[in-house]
Amino acid sequence: MARAFRRKGGRFVATLDVGERTIVAALMEQTRTLLAPDVASTGDPLADLFASLERELEAPDGMPRGTDRAAFADRDPALARLLPDGHSGDPQVAAEFRRLTEQDLRRRKTEALTAAIDALAAIPEQVDTVSLDRPQADALLVALTDTRLLLAERLGVRTEDDMSALEARVSLRADELGHKSDDRSEDPLTFAVAVYDFLTWLQESLAGALLGRRLFL
Repeated sequence: MARAFRRKGGRFVATLDVGERTIVAALMEQTRTLLAPDVASTGDPLADLFASLERELEAPDGMPRGTDRAAFADRDPALARLLPDGHSGDPQVAAEFRRLTEQDLRRRKTEALTAAIDALAAIPEQVDTVSLDRPQADALLVALTDTRLLLAERLGVRTEDDMSALEARVSLRADELGHKSDDRSEDPLTFAVAVYDFLTWLQESLAGALLGRRLFL
């Protein structure tokens, strides 16, 4: 049974069995794939910036030079939540901000996801204790936040009303299945909402531990 994160000395400790860790890591891997930078890192921040700018130089119509316009139009909407505009009131300013910062933001988020995935993968299967140092805990918090946002987008959850409507759908499906636990566990929507709730709980418990608060769940 999962237990919330708590601070123990200089470590951040929780209980997650191998099945729970596998689900979390798999979702973080999907998030990492979506966020992977379009420009490979050279290891030199200045060179990376110039490479990003060269790729993103805008054409006269405002589209990045060399961009497949159909592909640009089909950009995954989840990216808008993971890589939000820096200026909501002016589309041109927002586009310029994105051009200058998106690749670096993708890279930093991807690095956090990689650190979190590696930390979970390093735990032996028979061990249920997750024990992280501060950098690992910080990386996991970023990774959980982005993974939860991605899952929320896939579920169509943007507001509390959206979540309430989704929970009502899940409750209705449970009624239709006759409250049979085996059938409910095989229902994709029910499982996805349960995972989303689990990620939310895990994220909140880790954030609380990092801030010195303990979630007793």
